[in-house]
Amino acid sequence: MLRGSCLCGTVKYEIDADPIAMYHCHCGDCRRASGAGFATNIAVPAASLRIFAGRDALGAFESSPGKHRYFCQACGSPIYSHGEQTKQYASVRCGTLLDDPGLRPAFHAWVASKAPWTTICDEVPQFAEART
Repeated sequence: MLRGSCLCGTVKYEIDADPIAMYHCHCGDCRRASGAGFATNIAVPAASLRIFAGRDALGAFESSPGKHRYFCQACGSPIYSHGEQTKQYASVRCGTLLDDPGLRPAFHAWVASKAPWTTICDEVPQFAEART
């Protein structure tokens, strides 16, 4: 079981399945949503993510057709994203985790659109766009 919360503690969640993968996303949407050079996420089965506190405080933004990014409306913390094309999965922001998920980044995605000031200095596989 993994636990997580937003910065102010209003939104709290649990994940009751093992994460599928941890990855760094360098797409422009993740950069703007996180305010950083990239976002580190874990992909989890969507059915395993349970918001148990602060559901009413969750806001949603449709960042692209059929893809929503969920965040705490009180403090602004991004919590997870979920899209129609990958509806069986949710991408949870690792920065909101309270527990060690037990895995480390497996790949960098959307490297073709990474921030020009970002230098990737690890040996983790890189994909120009989404991992296929």
